[in-house]
Amino acid sequence: MDSYPVKRGKRKWHRKLLLALAAPLVLIQVIAFLFGMGVTPPRTAYMLEAGEPNVYQFVSINHISRHLLAATIAHEDEQLGTRSGAFDLGDFQARAQAYFEGKPDPSGSTIPQQLVKNIFLWDDQSAVRKGIEAVLATQFSYTLSPQRTLELYLNYAQFGPHLYGVCAASWYYFGTPPWNMSDYQSAQLMGVLPLPDLVKRDPNGGIYLGTGVHPAVWNLVNGAANVWVPRQLVGLGGWQAAVATVGITDTADSHAAQRSDSDACSTMPQDVKDRIQSEDGS
Repeated sequence: MDSYPVKRGKRKWHRKLLLALAAPLVLIQVIAFLFGMGVTPPRTAYMLEAGEPNVYQFVSINHISRHLLAATIAHEDEQLGTRSGAFDLGDFQARAQAYFEGKPDPSGSTIPQQLVKNIFLWDDQSAVRKGIEAVLATQFSYTLSPQRTLELYLNYAQFGPHLYGVCAASWYYFGTPPWNMSDYQSAQLMGVLPLPDLVKRDPNGGIYLGTGVHPAVWNLVNGAANVWVPRQLVGLGGWQAAVATVGITDTADSHAAQRSDSDACSTMPQDVKDRIQSEDGS
């Protein structure tokens, strides 16, 4: 007679445990759905951790140079539009094994992994953070299209000290809107991503690579522009083939009629003007 209440109590405990485990996943799915529907928060966890003032302005993927989109795919995640899920399981297992053995990362994070890290997480290499990142990235990859994932990534990636997104970066470094970025400028910008806090703007425009530049920045920017991105794009069949992997077959000029829209980034953001004037002492 005593076993029935015990079994019923176990079932209640199991249900509570399942609910406790399922609730975060449901919340993640809801958040991913909102991002897929066009939600674009003005600040991310990385921005908040860095502290103000941050320079950032959203730009639609319609108004981003296809050279820049192609360079990003080539440099950051060639399989973004062709892979099922956020990462290849074999690559993820190899990364986990290398981490626990104290070896260098053999492949690096995919764009979905970097995106959720930038939006929600913190700058830490612990196993806990990487595990959370993997769960979030998986949920996002099955909810967001590759185009939307790429758009959000390029809007929230860090391109300099307190400088986020390609709208601000294109104007800050090159004095041009993101839809006008050249293939070389786009490839250079990819070299900024690994060490953005060490990168400086050249007073005459461009990324500073002169006397006193950090050796790693010089290697990364020049390497990306002259070796890595061009080589990977050749392997992908050129920039048109690269962007086609995420379903883009038009050009930024196809949307020229909408360049007066607020999400076109057609004029230099005031925050970028202020930063440049402050750095130039004018």
